[in-house]
Amino acid sequence: MEETRTRRDNVPAETGDLVGREAELGELAALIGHSPLVTLTGVAGVGKSRLALRAATTLRGDFPDGVWVVALSAEQNGALVGHTVAAALGLPEQAVRPQAEVLADFLADRRLLLVLDDCDHLTEACAELLRQVLARAPHIRVLATGRGPLGLAGERLMPVEPFPVPEGAEAATCDAVRLFTERARALVPGAALDPHEVAGLCRGLDGIPLAIELAVRRLRALSVPQLTERLDDRFALLEGGSRAPLGRHRSMRTAVGLSHELSDPRERLLWARLSVFEGWFDADDAWAVCADGRLATLALSGLADRSILVADGPRYRMLGTIRDYGRQWLRLLGEEETVLARHHDHFLAGARRAEAEWYGPRQARWAAWARRAMPDLEAALARDEGFDMATSLWFVWCCLGRAGLGHRHLDRLLNRQITPGPARTKALWVCSWAALAAGDTSEARRRAAEAYAAATAEGDLAAAGCARQGAAATALALGDLDGAARLAAQAAGLFEQAAPERAAHIGLPVAETTLAMAHSLRGEFGPAVEVLVRQWARCAERGELWARSHGDHVRSLAELGRGEIEAAEAYARAALDAKWCLRDPLGVAAATDQLAATAVARGDGRRAARLLGAAARMWTTAGLPTPDASPYATSRARTERRARALLGDLAYERAFARGMAMDIDTTVARIRDTDGFGHL
Repeated sequence: MEETRTRRDNVPAETGDLVGREAELGELAALIGHSPLVTLTGVAGVGKSRLALRAATTLRGDFPDGVWVVALSAEQNGALVGHTVAAALGLPEQAVRPQAEVLADFLADRRLLLVLDDCDHLTEACAELLRQVLARAPHIRVLATGRGPLGLAGERLMPVEPFPVPEGAEAATCDAVRLFTERARALVPGAALDPHEVAGLCRGLDGIPLAIELAVRRLRALSVPQLTERLDDRFALLEGGSRAPLGRHRSMRTAVGLSHELSDPRERLLWARLSVFEGWFDADDAWAVCADGRLATLALSGLADRSILVADGPRYRMLGTIRDYGRQWLRLLGEEETVLARHHDHFLAGARRAEAEWYGPRQARWAAWARRAMPDLEAALARDEGFDMATSLWFVWCCLGRAGLGHRHLDRLLNRQITPGPARTKALWVCSWAALAAGDTSEARRRAAEAYAAATAEGDLAAAGCARQGAAATALALGDLDGAARLAAQAAGLFEQAAPERAAHIGLPVAETTLAMAHSLRGEFGPAVEVLVRQWARCAERGELWARSHGDHVRSLAELGRGEIEAAEAYARAALDAKWCLRDPLGVAAATDQLAATAVARGDGRRAARLLGAAARMWTTAGLPTPDASPYATSRARTERRARALLGDLAYERAFARGMAMDIDTTVARIRDTDGFGHL
């Protein structure tokens, strides 16, 4: 006991600098100051121990009786936890009394911080010990680390997240890239590192510090791009490396493997089956894909509590490292093909239902579903050799900014499967629409012609209408206004013949928009408005947003042509609101261009230039075709000429550059906020 009175603490020296985590350290210090028990939780390798060690070092001066670190990784017997803690504190063994009582008596009047590192395999023993100690030692503070909580009353949890790795220029200075760069330069002095390549690698490693440090150890043999290419077998890649601060985790396989060992058989099976999900999923998704007689209940919240799943409200996902480990076990269990087939069928059913309900009031809900499910839809699509999923997802390709993916997949299928039939005919017109949205007018025109010939031969009026609409929109993009008007009118007639009672195909309001656009670009503003009044009413009756917003955009063009600037701006802003609700990047960019046109009509060249710059960034960063390949290119070019005339070239370029510097969220927020719009 004399040793404990004279020693200040037993905090070990850190083996490397802690990169980042400044905010976490501040939050942790505040929690320790107000809570008797704080537990750091997080996935294997995320840096819980290192963060706890740095906190222990930082807080030494706050505890008169010291800071004491107890490493529990080597202790396998729960009955000996109290003895391990006592040994760290320097207490002699007492065979007569229970060790928990001895510790409680010793700590009763002391003011110290006790760090219990790595409690996972001893959760119940640690919880029972602390339950007795904290009841009799009101002034001590306990900091624990583990993949999940200890489950005591008054316990405060602090999740330790992997480092975020943003896209774009910000990635070069993020903590994950800093960690890799600092460790790499210590290992390979003078190493030339591209920060964007490093960011891509760190993103593939889920931003997990241990994985990043282990990857650095391979730099003597592999370049950063080569490391990135080998992430498909990350556990072989991330073998052997520097020791963690308290001497654990020489590989990601052993770090993640410990979580697997601590799971019961049902949890392991669920983990393995959930590994087929590439993105966020909810309980319904998990049930449809994973449940059967062996898994009649799914303990998703339990896996989230132990950091195997990341939770966000009712949704869950797996980090890539955890997913890959589970997939290896799924393969070993012989279930991979079966569960992947269930995954495919589940998302195909979702795509079919989304398509069926797209032309209606649930459009925004399905748009949100598609954005969330996109990683899984892509994975299912990659395993799909039929047309059904690719064509059911036409609204994703054409309405939600993923035209390039849809175009490539459909083109591949169409070139491989040449047997005529309704499924292939639908694929042809969907490919035409997607190709045009991706900026490929030649492919759009070719596929539209093929689709029309096939649909006519099959007597499918709706498919023929879709083919004619694809041809009309392509003609519009190529500047053939007369051809666009003629083809759009034909398309509208075909849709009306296909469903004369209610004209329920979404192609009809789309064709009407194309027709009105052709009228507007020919200066026929009255006829354009007549068409759009009908189109707006048709969409409003069904509670539809996407086609209606296209109509609002064209109505803005027509009103501007009639000199009604206030109305033109109102319709352009309505179009942007709907497109933003659906997160349609092409629609948002086009609506922003149109708002620039209304600004220049008011004589405000500076605002017009900034809006054109902001729209140009949207076209570029969203991977959209250049504005010159869109049907709105003529209007945009006219707006630019007028803005330059108002400002002069130098002032225009400066204002345009300022708009280009704004991200899409900021731009849209300012446009939608009346005051912010005035200051754009």
